[in-house]
Amino acid sequence: MLLPAPFISLLQAQLGTDYADFEAALQTPPPVSIRYNPRKTTAPASQITPIPWCLEGRYLDQRPVFTLDPLFHAGAYYVQEASSMLIGHALPQVANVAKPLRVLDLCAAPGGKTTLLTSLLHPDSLVLANEVIKSRVMILKENVQKWGSPNVHVSNHDPEDLGKLESFFDVILIDAPCSGEGLFRKDPAAINEWSEGSVHVCAGRQKRIVDAALPLLTPGGILLYCTCTYNDSENQGTGQWLLEQGMEELKINVPAEWGVVEKTIGYQCYPHRVKGEGFFFSVFEKPQAFRSAQRYDTLPRRGKEEGFRSCKRLTAKQLPEARKWLEQPDTFHLFVKPNGEVIAFLDSQLNDIRILDNTLSAKGLGLEMGEFKGNDFIPSHALALSTALSSDISRLELTENEALVFLKKENLSVDAPRGWVLVTYQNQGLGWVKGLGNRVNNYLPKDWRIRMEIPE
Repeated sequence: MLLPAPFISLLQAQLGTDYADFEAALQTPPPVSIRYNPRKTTAPASQITPIPWCLEGRYLDQRPVFTLDPLFHAGAYYVQEASSMLIGHALPQVANVAKPLRVLDLCAAPGGKTTLLTSLLHPDSLVLANEVIKSRVMILKENVQKWGSPNVHVSNHDPEDLGKLESFFDVILIDAPCSGEGLFRKDPAAINEWSEGSVHVCAGRQKRIVDAALPLLTPGGILLYCTCTYNDSENQGTGQWLLEQGMEELKINVPAEWGVVEKTIGYQCYPHRVKGEGFFFSVFEKPQAFRSAQRYDTLPRRGKEEGFRSCKRLTAKQLPEARKWLEQPDTFHLFVKPNGEVIAFLDSQLNDIRILDNTLSAKGLGLEMGEFKGNDFIPSHALALSTALSSDISRLELTENEALVFLKKENLSVDAPRGWVLVTYQNQGLGWVKGLGNRVNNYLPKDWRIRMEIPE
């Protein structure tokens, strides 16, 4: 791996005599790590090494072909770089995660940190996963749906577009677009894209993103700022700028044996000290006196009584059928969009979702449940993966090979009862089939199918 000379000088200045160990670490394969979904499964305690700062995190001895693991498609775990899981260690130290919070992941794709935060939070917390780049929204939505938590919503907005949500969020995570120095080992192509100029461009972009985010944070709220880079312009520089705006840095208890380096502002992971990639994170609190702002939820309702702009209540005739698909239907309100899609909103979030619906234009709010065709309800793939799905729904457990055949969207040779059936692997939902007596129709969405060959 040939590193750019200016980058070498930068890291030599940071690390001194440690630089040789750092460069040697970049020549080794990156560790493989995953994080289990606590609302779907239990992380095994044996055979794989725990990640010390993440209860559900595990290192793997080698990188398997995740595409050929049905549990990956079921959202039983997420493939995530170990160092970045440190935000899950930081948040409970600075926020009361035992109570419902409003949380914004501002630069969320592909969704690793969104799903991490969701697992830590009270299930009634509202999580808005926002992605600026439109082409990345679908992978974010897919990963959120795999995780299966009905309290997570997706949007596609520039940070400046969210200005009407002033003082709305209790926690904001900014995993800022950066020069990607921490990815050199994982993605060698990042080396060719790096330049001193790109570092300065990224540092300016980060300040603009943070500047747009600060008004969205309620006084007393928490800002988590992180990057996958090493340089002080993007890390210390942005942190110093936040202090100059009146934000207060919060220190985190990080055990010394983890190898994480405490910087003047924030914390840095280096691959020769931490079993993970390069990662920086810092934590700030917005003082109560930061600015005088009215909480958004005290503003008067707008429009008709329901106050929703893009959906209306499901009809009384259709409501009983739709409710049968939910484990706890009394905790949801069911709506229908103009395109006929039925969506479920948690009762505890109804007013907050109304606010988002009236504020955001590019959004996917609530749990996608399906649609009615006449009197028949057609369940969505998102519902098959959701933790809110009723346990009374017909299920069919598949072998590993059968599950892979299903995930390739091929015909299954199985006996299934008539009607809609949830196919599962190791009790994890994979999607829907419909039993027709003499055959079974596979309803996996085309965009979700496995395209690689299944080995014999």
